[in-house]
Amino acid sequence: MKQEIKPATGKLGILVVGLGGAVSTTMITGTLAARKGLAKPIGSISQMATMKMEDGQEKLIKDIVPLTDLNNVVFGGWDIFPDNVFDAAVYADVLKAKDLLAVKDELEVIKPMTAAFDHNWAKRLNGTHVKPIENRWDMMEALRKDIRDFKVANNCERVAVLWAASTEIYIPMSDEHMSLDALEAAMKSDNKDVISPSMCYAYAAIAEGAPFIMGAPNLCVDIPAMWEFSKKMDVPIAGKDFKSGQTLMKTVLAPMFKTRMLGVSGWFSTNILGNRDGEVLDDPDNFKTKEVSKLSVIDNIFEPEKYPDLYGDVYHKVRINYYPPRKDNKEAWDNIDIFGWMGYPMEIKVNFLCRDSILAAPIALDLVLFCDLALRAHMSGIQTWLSFFCKSPMHEFNQEPVHDLFIQWRMVKETLRNMIGEKSPSYLD
Repeated sequence: MKQEIKPATGKLGILVVGLGGAVSTTMITGTLAARKGLAKPIGSISQMATMKMEDGQEKLIKDIVPLTDLNNVVFGGWDIFPDNVFDAAVYADVLKAKDLLAVKDELEVIKPMTAAFDHNWAKRLNGTHVKPIENRWDMMEALRKDIRDFKVANNCERVAVLWAASTEIYIPMSDEHMSLDALEAAMKSDNKDVISPSMCYAYAAIAEGAPFIMGAPNLCVDIPAMWEFSKKMDVPIAGKDFKSGQTLMKTVLAPMFKTRMLGVSGWFSTNILGNRDGEVLDDPDNFKTKEVSKLSVIDNIFEPEKYPDLYGDVYHKVRINYYPPRKDNKEAWDNIDIFGWMGYPMEIKVNFLCRDSILAAPIALDLVLFCDLALRAHMSGIQTWLSFFCKSPMHEFNQEPVHDLFIQWRMVKETLRNMIGEKSPSYLD
């Protein structure tokens, strides 16, 4: 049955946490260039992917469901450094001068609001453009005011908030995260041990009726308290951690091994990365957050309890090494020890020389546009259909996350078909 979806009228404000980061500045520059016809939005599912309809026609997804047009997007956000987006993009050194200069005037006027920041949650960063507020509840209220002020100043009908900032330190889920009442009590009592700055952003966004998308692996919106709040406010939430490089490859290769019933005895993964994210992840407390996210992928796909002879004893190791000369050009190596007929061993080596922000930028844009669509379709709570874009997809306690990229892609298309009342095809699509 066709869903009732409000049209994408007016402007959509995209407020980015970490506005001056490599991913953010790359996404913003590419979006501005695309709407001027200066570049193609390559890698963006919302802008370039197609689906086959019941009548046999192949249509662009953006022509099937009412997504916000890129011309109606306005960018803003927060950062711990005061640079405008042009200067920040130059510093990030991802894009060439000719691409930045083509939209320089638009980039220069996008300036960050002061960030809600706590050095203890990202010890390798020393922000100079931060709110002089330490109390978590007051921090959240200041962010709510920022959202309201931005919406009015930019004449936005809707706003979505995207976390594209650095990974916070690892913390386990605690009692304070299990209900909305408990979370609010912890915020009001200023419990800095369990309430992170990212949680303040997430709460503020949901309170203002804005979707919140988590682009990093730290504990934030993936807690029962936030699920409860998002449903109460009829707001969608999505995350977590952009699935861009090495993990993207794992969600393609692991299903292949399983489909062919080939065994895996070991999977060693290592990376070198030189941007701000790499620097933050050089701290063991922050790296643990990323490690937990990366390690969860193949175990879920392989189902070792179901196939113990093939995957019952996989040795999985993940490493990330900060290497400044590479900047945003991450290099990932995977060594996979597999075995086949009669247990004979084989090896696969993967060397992925990728550009981290070039891969992540379209993911960030798609998550915002699809969450805005979900908001207008009254799809509150966790958007499991957006697992396709996430390294560690959110799921409720009674559910298992889906990591297989091809199953995730089917989930995207089936959700979009359901929105417009189309039946899923009988064949594998």
